[in-house]
Amino acid sequence: MAKAHSHGQWTSRMGFVLAATGSAVGLGNIWKFPYMIGQSGGAAFVLVYLACIALIGLPILVAEWMIGRRGQKNPISTMAEVAAKHGSSRSWAVVGFTGVLGAFLILSFYSVIGGWALSYMGDAATGAFAGMDKDATGAAFTAFLGNAGSLLTWHSVFMLLTVGVVAMGVAGGLERASKLMMPALGVLLLVLVGYGMTTGGFGQAAAYLFNPDWSKLNGGVVMAALGHAFFTLSLGMGIMMAYGSYLGEDVDLLRTARTVVIMDTVIAIAAGLAIFPIVFANGLDPAAGPGLIFVTLPLAFGNITGGVALGTIFFLLLTFAALTSAISLLEPVVELVEERTPLSRVGATVIAGFATWALGIAALLSFNVWGDVTLLGLNIFDLLDQLTSKFLLPLTGLGAIVFAAWCLDQESVRRELKLSEGGYALWRIVTRFIAPIGVLAVFVGNL
Repeated sequence: MAKAHSHGQWTSRMGFVLAATGSAVGLGNIWKFPYMIGQSGGAAFVLVYLACIALIGLPILVAEWMIGRRGQKNPISTMAEVAAKHGSSRSWAVVGFTGVLGAFLILSFYSVIGGWALSYMGDAATGAFAGMDKDATGAAFTAFLGNAGSLLTWHSVFMLLTVGVVAMGVAGGLERASKLMMPALGVLLLVLVGYGMTTGGFGQAAAYLFNPDWSKLNGGVVMAALGHAFFTLSLGMGIMMAYGSYLGEDVDLLRTARTVVIMDTVIAIAAGLAIFPIVFANGLDPAAGPGLIFVTLPLAFGNITGGVALGTIFFLLLTFAALTSAISLLEPVVELVEERTPLSRVGATVIAGFATWALGIAALLSFNVWGDVTLLGLNIFDLLDQLTSKFLLPLTGLGAIVFAAWCLDQESVRRELKLSEGGYALWRIVTRFIAPIGVLAVFVGNL
């Protein structure tokens, strides 16, 4: 039987902003977004991305917070109860369910990658990359993926760190960790950007990121911008609905969402200014994708002056980015278990963390022992990735924005968001038509 539940609350708006930004700033911000900018038209791509954020990302973010704040419970119960209050079917709870399920599945394999960052931080600190050539860094990464015991160790350490933070609660865990890690992440980025300015590759990196090349803009690039605008803000994962459930009525949702979007984008661009000067100064390939982090950059760190310190700082930065996202991914699952069972916060976190860790073992074995095990033609790691990114997240985000735009009492929405008549008219157009069509485009494009 579920116990009476005392719901946590953020203690300050800034704590909430840092936690939400920490959730948004993940591994993709450090390598994927800067790479997308460079390959897709520089400043031209950034402008398209910002338009997509304004029309799709920000409205869904606000909608998820608003629904969460009204429900004050886990995403599944919130969707059911808020729907019932507004005369809609309680079956809207399925939107909360797919969000929580998505967060659980993503964290299982995300923790594996977080473990890679931890391991490479140790390698960088001990000078393991010194003197390596490209073949050596590639072989080292391949050997690392092939070692199931090593992957399991680092996956376990990363999950223990995540569980340790979340178990301490909303204020004592999520908020406190975000207040420590997000400023630290900012300082580490500034150090790396400062170093980048001394490399001789900074001008080339700035041109790569900011010179507009309108000829590169096509349907595929717009779809990429649309998809990243959706995924970068941790939408469709139950996270922002759970975070919204800890919000007081005094927080201005639109203003806070703008702050989170700006911080997320600035950090992603700063990551590009930190990474690409090192890449260009050493004649490396900026289009190396995920391999940029674990093959290309170790090559640079192993062959430049101060590479041990710089490599350690970089992989510490990567670990912080992974950890701030991981704690947010675990939170909606913990909130659900805590509210639906007699377990305490600590007990709920341990159970949710253990289940996630166990599924993560199957994901990490995809790279070695279970390399030949496939479902629907995909190994377990790729199956979890595809299932969440192509199906669960877009459908959950679509459900949230449709619910907010068509099922909630719209006069109460206008008052809650403090919108003028003109602002509210724009909000209705964006949330009822533009954002849903955008998410559907992401969904179809992924398929």
